[in-house]
Amino acid sequence: MNLTDHRIPAEAFDALADGGGGGGAVRRLRAAQYSKHLLLIRGVLDVARELGHTSWARTRRAYDLLATLQTSHPEAVGRVLHHPSVGAWARHAVRSRRSPEQLAALAAAAAIHARTTCEVDVPVIAGRAMLPSLGQVAFPSGVTMATVHCWPEGAEVSAGDLVVEIRDDAPGWQRLRALSAESGGRRLNVLIDDLDPHRLPGASDLHGRLTDAEAARWQRLLDESWQLLVSHHEPVAEEVSAGITVLTPLTAPSTGSTSASSRDAYGCIALSDPPDPRTLAETLTHEAQHAKLSALLDIVPLTEPDDGSRYYAPWREDPRPAGGLLQGAYAYLGVTDFWRRQRRHETGEDEIRASAEFARWRAAARQVTRTLLSSGRLTEHGVTFVDRMGSRLDSWADEPVPAAAAALADGAAERHRARWRARHGNLN
Repeated sequence: MNLTDHRIPAEAFDALADGGGGGGAVRRLRAAQYSKHLLLIRGVLDVARELGHTSWARTRRAYDLLATLQTSHPEAVGRVLHHPSVGAWARHAVRSRRSPEQLAALAAAAAIHARTTCEVDVPVIAGRAMLPSLGQVAFPSGVTMATVHCWPEGAEVSAGDLVVEIRDDAPGWQRLRALSAESGGRRLNVLIDDLDPHRLPGASDLHGRLTDAEAARWQRLLDESWQLLVSHHEPVAEEVSAGITVLTPLTAPSTGSTSASSRDAYGCIALSDPPDPRTLAETLTHEAQHAKLSALLDIVPLTEPDDGSRYYAPWREDPRPAGGLLQGAYAYLGVTDFWRRQRRHETGEDEIRASAEFARWRAAARQVTRTLLSSGRLTEHGVTFVDRMGSRLDSWADEPVPAAAAALADGAAERHRARWRARHGNLN
C-alpha cells in the first residue's frame, strides 16, 4: 500500500500556531493521518505474521484485497481508512498484539464502497460484525465468523442459515447515520458513529445507539449550528468541513454538556446531546482545535517527553503535564476567537455572557502560554509555536469588554483558582 512523505511548510506551521491554518493546512494534516493509518495497518499484518496468529492467512488476504482496491478504487479505500475508529483499532491491535482478524472487516467495507465482486470472512465479536464507516450486523450468540458477499448491486452478510442484507432498514443491519448541512455554498458531511467499539478509545461515557428521534434532533441542531459557523466563523467552518467526519454521542453529565476527542481517532468529535446550536458551534470549534494540534504533533514534536512536571490549567480540575497544557491552551485559543467574533452578533444578556467568555478564556489561554514558555518542556519548534499563540492572544488584549462581562469572567476565574488551591495547593 502506497505511503507519502509529509512535511508542514513554514507558512502553514505559522498559520496553525496563530490558531487557524485554513482548509489547506487541515487537508495536509488529514493526508498525514491517512499515511499513519496505512503504517498502523501494515503493523497489524506484521504482528499477525510474527506471532504465527491463527488468522494470519485471512489477515494476509484482507491486506492484499485492500492493496488491490487502493489501486483500482482509491476513494472507496479512503472512505474506510480515513474513518476515525480505524486508526484507534489499528493502534490498539499493534500495541496489544491481538485481534488482527478485524482487518478483514476493513477490506469488506472497502469492497462494499467500491461495489466490487468478492467474498470476505469477517469476525463476529460479542454478537456483532462491525464494518467501519458503514455499520454493523447483529448475530445470535455463539456466532464467531461471518461472510460478506459483495457485488455491484449490493452486499449481504451470512453466517449459517442467517443472511442479512446491507441496506437501510434491513432486519439485523444497523447503519451509521449520515448527517449533512449546507449554508452559503459550504457543506458539512458527517457520520454519527454510535456503534463501533473503537470509536473513542478509553471513554467510559459512550452513549448507546441514538433513537431515530434523537438523530433527527442532532440533524436540526447541526443545520442551525452550521449556518451560524458559516455566517460568523467562516474560517472555522472551512477547517471543520475539511477535517471532521464523525460525531460520537456521549452520555450527558449531571450538569452542562461534555465533549472529547482522541489523538488516535482523528476526525471524530465526541459530545453529549447539544443543548442549542450555539453550544454545538463552540464545541465544533473547540474540538477541531484539538484535532489539528494532535495531527500536527504526529509530524512535529512540540513538547519534550513527560518528566512528571504538572501545571495549573484554568479549564481543568486536575494538574496537567506540559503536553496536556498545550492541548488545552490551543483549544482555548480557538474558543477565545470564537467568542471574540460571536459577541458581535449577540444582544442584551447574551452579549454580556459572550463577552465574559471571550474575556475569561483570553486571559486563561495567555496565562498558560506564559507557563509553557517558562516550563522548559517545549522543543525548539514548540517554543516558536507557543510564542506565536501568545502573540495572537496579545493582539486581542486591548479589545474592551463591558464591565459586567469583565466581572463575570474575573469571578469565574477566581472561583476556579480557589477550588484548585484547596485541592492541590499553590499554583504552578
